[in-house]
Amino acid sequence: MSPSASPASQQFAIEVANLQCRYGERVVLDNVSFTVTPGEIFFIIGGNGCGKSTLLRHMIGLKQPERGSVKYFGRDFTHADRAGRQELLRTFGVLYQNGALWSSMTLAENVALPLELYTDINRWERARIVALKLAQVGLAGFGDYYPVELSGGMKRRAGLARALALDPAIVFFDEPSAGLDPITSLKLDELIRQIRDTLGTTIVIVSHELASIFDIADRMVMIDPGARGVIAEGEPKTLRDFSPDARVQDFLNRRGEPVGQQEGLKL
Repeated sequence: MSPSASPASQQFAIEVANLQCRYGERVVLDNVSFTVTPGEIFFIIGGNGCGKSTLLRHMIGLKQPERGSVKYFGRDFTHADRAGRQELLRTFGVLYQNGALWSSMTLAENVALPLELYTDINRWERARIVALKLAQVGLAGFGDYYPVELSGGMKRRAGLARALALDPAIVFFDEPSAGLDPITSLKLDELIRQIRDTLGTTIVIVSHELASIFDIADRMVMIDPGARGVIAEGEPKTLRDFSPDARVQDFLNRRGEPVGQQEGLKL
């Protein structure tokens, strides 16, 4: 459930306004603004080194922007006090690249961790929720397995189960299909769409995988390193066919240099 906010603010799940992201003296992104509506599958795309994972880090609070703000359901996350930020953090989950599971924990223990940290429910209720979340991602019966015993696709699903543990209003994905074969990637896309359709979850995905972008994205923004910001926003197929910007056309039509893999988020 989304945090409380005024009815007017409920039109947007996320509002990014005039965001500037920098590392030291180097400005990576400047004046980045866009909105995401509740229940959207929204992609942040761009080539290698464009700053899309940097943008995600700033959106989820791993880095503090130099300027601008990020709001969730009308509430300012960037400038919130510690208590306000902690409250908002519980409204979204994150699937890090490669799942980012704790190797010393079973899948059940990994999924239970957010429940242990952020709720006071008893262990029997935690076990019930863990079983439900694993079932939601197609991993019923795998709770006693360790990450090393799983395939790459299963690790992503387990990471998604953990991201869903607190029933978040928003789930962020960092390159969810990186390193997966096409069939596994397709199944993961189908699962993401199913999560959105059944739970009403807002989905934000950092990716350069065109198959996924054209298959499940409702809207997208494209980041360009030369512009240090957003150069296109809209529905992917419309931008592919009609964008006046050659950079957008080249990227979405696979013209020019191959697009490399963006460095993922680190825990």
